[in-house]
Order: sequence, then structure tokens, then C-alpha cells
Amino acid sequence: MSLPMTCRRSSPRLLSLCLAIAGALAAQSAIAADSSAATETSDDAAHPPASDTRHAEHAEKSKRAVDLDTVVVTASPLRTTAGDLGKPAAVLAGERLDEDRASSLGETVSSIPGVQSSNFGPGVGRPIIRGLDGPRVSVLSDGLSTEDVSTVSQDHSPAIEPFLADQIEVLKGPSTLLYGSGAIGGVVNVVDGRIPEEAIENGFGGRAEARFFGGDQDGTTDMARIDGGTDRFALHADAVYRNAKDYDTPDGVQANSFIDTKSGAVGGSLLGDWGFVGLSASRFEDGYGNPGEPGDLSAGERGVHLQLRQNRYDLKGGLKDLWGEGNGLRFSFGHTDYDHIEFEGDEPGTTFTKNANEGRVEATFGNRDAWQGAVGVQGTDSTFAAVGEESFVPQTTTRGYGAFGIARRSWGDFQLDFGARVDKVKSEPDAMASRDFTPLSLSLSGGWKLGENWRLTANLDHAERAPVEEELFANGPHIATLAYEVGDPNLDKEAANQLELGLQYKSSLVDAKVSAYYNRFKDFIYLVDTGDQWYWDEENDYLPIRQWSQSNAIFRGFEGEATFHLADNDSGRWDLRAFGDTVRATLADGGGNVPRIPPSRLGAQLRWENGDWRASLGATRVNRQDKVATNETPTAGYTMIDAHAARHFDTGNVGWELFVDGTNLTNQVGRVHTSFLKDDVELPGRSFDVGVRVFF
Repeated sequence: MSLPMTCRRSSPRLLSLCLAIAGALAAQSAIAADSSAATETSDDAAHPPASDTRHAEHAEKSKRAVDLDTVVVTASPLRTTAGDLGKPAAVLAGERLDEDRASSLGETVSSIPGVQSSNFGPGVGRPIIRGLDGPRVSVLSDGLSTEDVSTVSQDHSPAIEPFLADQIEVLKGPSTLLYGSGAIGGVVNVVDGRIPEEAIENGFGGRAEARFFGGDQDGTTDMARIDGGTDRFALHADAVYRNAKDYDTPDGVQANSFIDTKSGAVGGSLLGDWGFVGLSASRFEDGYGNPGEPGDLSAGERGVHLQLRQNRYDLKGGLKDLWGEGNGLRFSFGHTDYDHIEFEGDEPGTTFTKNANEGRVEATFGNRDAWQGAVGVQGTDSTFAAVGEESFVPQTTTRGYGAFGIARRSWGDFQLDFGARVDKVKSEPDAMASRDFTPLSLSLSGGWKLGENWRLTANLDHAERAPVEEELFANGPHIATLAYEVGDPNLDKEAANQLELGLQYKSSLVDAKVSAYYNRFKDFIYLVDTGDQWYWDEENDYLPIRQWSQSNAIFRGFEGEATFHLADNDSGRWDLRAFGDTVRATLADGGGNVPRIPPSRLGAQLRWENGDWRASLGATRVNRQDKVATNETPTAGYTMIDAHAARHFDTGNVGWELFVDGTNLTNQVGRVHTSFLKDDVELPGRSFDVGVRVFF
């Protein structure tokens, strides 16, 4: 097998990747010649394996994008499709995910209505769901927390790699019922398939990608994944390497915005008619600059940068049909060992560490013709520490235990879901009094099919959140946000009561969904600028003093999207997608606006497919945000125009895809309002990615 021209003319590092791909393809051909047909399974309690997804997307030349409403949401114990969930959810998979993948998780999911990204340069982007971020949005890796320190500070990156995801699930609104108080704003679950749950189709498969950045960004991202085995066992391996230099903006170079990421994992499972059980081990390394403190390279002064490392070990299993068809038991356990060092120039500064264990067991019961339900327990134990100049939070051990139950029943065209959860959370800081909390969550939702095309949903949620370490115990200079932060060890738990109404319409011409929500918080925890200053001797400068405080607050918003199927004829298939979202957040009793709330957006994308070709052109208008808190500055709006094009072709059992992506084609100046660095950091200017994907 000869290498494609892209590989033969590439860098030595990419050439090595291509040689590895070619070797894997040769092995695949040998295995395919001797292997029998793959064992077919139909377990509703497991998400589709990576091989099924791959072949569904790429086996036919006249392919269509995955219908994301039919993808099973694994973050729901009942394994419901996104279109049938009573609660608002969205899934990225298939071609849509390939086109949206970015260096950060937040940027990857930001095309979903109601979801935006924080920003601390290209190395950091945490999801913001309906104006809520940080410890209110739980980021999961196959159903368990990533257990990093990204909630402690906005310059800390989540320890997760979006380029390795099979699908990314977003649960919008309070999801504390399933995942505890850290999910009062929502959940982002990255499904990576590192522990296979079913036999690999044809006994062997995988994918690889080499992507080159151009224009105002300069760098590469390479990834490879291999799955193999028999009907009795399955093995998995993956790896990603990303390296990008400081990017350009319309106003010049954004200094200290480099990224250098390495990630990899191995995993395996034993399989059978009884279910599966498997293990995985992974390592995530990330190095990136803090563009808010760029240093002065002309004077030989390097800027502040972070070096992150996490080792993770996971156990997961599922037992089928233990007490009736479709009913079973799932369990998972994860251990993580995390640390990162913040370098000031070449000198190590503060070191952040976190060691954590998390376990989860859930059992399903009933059937779709009567009552369905699930009960489960979850426990976490973590120790966080920060040592160095920026150790503004003391070493803290946090333990949490929770139990939950959910139930569902359908009567004809009406579906009812309800559930409850109670947690016990204890935080024990060094040299300070410990705090105990008992958050309680309740949920009731209904869905009505109004004829053949319409579906109406209504949700009523009560959710509670225990304060986290930095909110309770912070006391010191937080250089990343250029402030002196003061916690309040007497904070009460935060409570939210949300009402949401949704409407869906689906026909041969239009797929549309809209939702409106009203969320009233009691004792909402936020960081307020006191107006006082702290004198910082080392820099001969002042830092503003910010205090973690509580107040009642109201969040209300609207979001929607619609895809219009314009034509499907000899010229190809033409679709127009339009979307928009807005959220308004105010403090009660005349307290003004909640700080750092994302601005409203409107967007549209025209998509074309014809045989092996596909292309799209889209524009997103991010509006001006002038509804700001005291001492917070407004942010100007901007319009981003993006384009994608790809050509798919097959050689035997191997699928190839050549692609080019363009972002910010009109070279607009864009600043992220939710970022503490918005006055100093711009988004990249006009940029292009070109690359090749291989599916085998």
C-alpha cells in the first residue's frame, strides 16, 4: 500500500504517523481475511461502539450526517435518545463533531445553542451553559468527573481531549439529580470508548487524523486510535499530539498563546452475553501560555505558562438482564492523580495538586411498556492543595456521598419523568473549621406528542449546590485573575428552582426546537468587586479585592435552532441551519447584573452535500454585552464567518477524507466577554486548517 501524497510531502513527525497508519491498515487487511463476521448485539443499555458509529458515517459514499436526535445519550441511566429526553440535551457526533473539534472542550461545544466557552487563550476553554460556569458545570469523562482543578481558576484547563471523543453530550439546566451538586448548571460528558462495551465490528478498526493550522494560527494536531479484538475481548489504544505557536490577531501577535498537548490511553474489556467489564489507563499532558502575562521576549523574559499532568485509571462494567430483559447493573470507578506547575518565566511558581477517587453504581428496572427507572449511589473523595506564591486556597479534603432514583412512565403520547437525589458533602481545610452540607434535588418533567410532528416538554427542577473550596476558603492574591480573592467560610448552600418549556417540530422539511427557562436562585454565590485594593509589594502595584458573596438571583433565557431541508436533488442536498440564544441574569433587590454573563448570539449555516463532497458556509453574530455588573466593562459585538469543505473517498475497506476549514474569514476583532483577559486578549484572526482523516 502506497502512502498518500499528503504524507509523502509532510514533516518527519507526520510521516511517522502515516507509516503507523499504513501498518495498521496492512494488519487490518490480514485480520479481515481470516476473521468471521462480527457478533451482532442489541443491548439498549450501552451506547453504540465506535466501530458502529464509524461505519454508519463512512461506509457509504452517498453518506448523510448523523441524525443527532437519534443518538443515545449515555449520561442518562435509561440510555434514551436525545430527541426523546424530557430534559434539554444536545449531542455532537459524526461529521458535526469532526467540523467543530477545537483545542479546548469549550470551543468544541460552543456551536450548541445555550452553550458558550470561557477563554484564557486557546489552551483554556471551559463550557458555559446558560450563563453558568465553573463549579456549576460538571465535565465528565465517560460518566465520571475529570477531577482536575479547572473550576478553581479560569486559567486552568480541563484535563480532557476533545479530539478523542466518539460523541459529546450536553445536558442543559440542573442535572444534579444524576451527578450531584456540581451539576446545578448542566453536564458535558465526553464519550471516548476507552473501555469498549461491545465487540469491535470485523475484529479491527480505527481512525487517524493529521491537521495543519495556517493563516493567523500556525501548528498541527495529530491523532490516532485503534480498536481490535474478538467477541470475547476488545482492546483500545489512542494518542493525540498538538503543537501550536502564538497566534495572530487583526491587531498583531497574541504573545504567549502557544499550546503543546500530549494525551494517550490504553484500555481493554472482557465481553460476553452477560455484559462487559474493562479497565483503562490514560495520561494527559498539557503545556500552554497565559496571554495575560506574556513577559518580554525582546528582553529575554518568558511569560507565565503552565505545565499540566494527569494520570487516570478507570474501571467500568455492565451486567445485562439480571432481573428481566433490558434491566441490569452498571458500575464505574476512577482514580486520578493530577498536578500542574505555573512557571513565571523559567522559574516554577505555584504547584496545584489533586488526588481523587470516584465510584458510581446504578441499576435499571422495568420496561418501556410500563414503568422504567433507575436507582444509584455515587461517592467521591478528593484532596486539593496549592503550594507557592499563588496558594490562595488552603489544602482541602472533600468527601461526598449521594443516592438517587428516577422513574419514567408513558401513557400513549404522554411521558412523565420524576426523581430525587440527596447528597452529603464535607469540606475539611487545613487549620480551619470544616463545613458540612446536605444538598437535595427534585425533578419533574413531562413530554406530550401533539400530533405527528409536534412535541411539547415541561420541566420543573429544584437543585442545591454545596460551595466549593475557593468560594469558602480563598484568602490571597489570585494572579491569574489579577485580584485578591477572599472566601466566606460561612456561605450557605446554593439553591435553584427552574421552570422550562420546550417545543419541538420535525417534518420532512424542517427540524426545529425552542425552549424558554426561568431559574430563580436562592443564595447565589458570586465574586463581587468590593472597590477596595490590596497593595502588592513585589510588583509595586495594587490588586482589586474581590469577595465571594451570596445574593438571590434570577436567570432567564431563550434558545432555539431550526434546520430547513431546502432541496435534495441532482444538485445535492441543501440544508440551512439557524440558531440563537440569550440569557439575562440579575441579582435580587436591586443588586444589578450578575458579572461575566455571555452575550446573546444569532447564527446561520448553509450546508451542501453531493455524493462524496460536502461544504458549508456560516456566520455567527455575537452581540454587544452592555448589561454588566458594577466595575465590569462592556464588550463590543462581532461577527464570525466560517467555512468547511471535505472530500470523502474509499480504497477497499479504508475511508479517506481530505478537508479544509476556515474561521474568522473576514478577520474580525473578537473579545470573549466572560474572560478576565478580554481587554488584553483577542480571538485569532483569519485562520485555516487543512488535513486528512483515515477510517479503517
